[in-house]
This record gives sequence, structure tokens and C-alpha cells, in this order.
Amino acid sequence: MRESFEKNKKGILLMLTAAVFACIGQLLWKLSVTDGTLFLLAGFVLYGIGALLMLKAYRFGSVSVLQPMLSTNYVLSAVLGFLILKEPMTVQKAAGIVIITIGVILIGGGDES
Repeated sequence: MRESFEKNKKGILLMLTAAVFACIGQLLWKLSVTDGTLFLLAGFVLYGIGALLMLKAYRFGSVSVLQPMLSTNYVLSAVLGFLILKEPMTVQKAAGIVIITIGVILIGGGDES
């Protein structure tokens, strides 16, 4: 498991960073509905940075490990929705967050060496 992470570490870190940028970009799109064009434009910039980081990440790891890392976007979206947009955090959402997180950890360490 450790060998897989070491082999894909740079790609995993880039992919997780890409997911954060894309998620925050999407949040800004949502906020732009009520808060204006500046949020919309900033959202596009951050989402674009996330896409570029994603493309870069593929140079540093296996696609079967890196692509599932983007599912952390779902986790971050649920957390930001709860914290910033005051959306409810249900038991089902919390369970989903735990399952996704466990899956990401398992996939990150599951590449054959």
C-alpha cells in the first residue's frame, strides 16, 4: 500500500488540489446567482486552474488511482454546502462522506507495484 502511494504521490496531491480548486469554483458559481458576476468569473478561473492541475496530475501516476481522487470533490462540496450555504447535513450525507473517504484512501494505496 505504501509503495503505491509513493509511486503516485505527486499525481495524487495534484489531483486532490485540482478537486479543491474545482469545488471552490463551483461554489463561487452557486454564490454568483445572488452575489454577482465577480463570483462567476472567479469561479471560472478557479475551475480552470483545477482542470489544468488535473491534466498535469495525469503525468505523475496511474489513471486508475488518480481519477477516483476527484470524488473528494463530493466530500468537499457537502462540507462547504453545510458550512457556507447552511445546507443540512443528514445522516445519509455523513455516511456517504465516510464511504467516499475510505474509498479514496483504499484506491490511493491500491495500485499494483
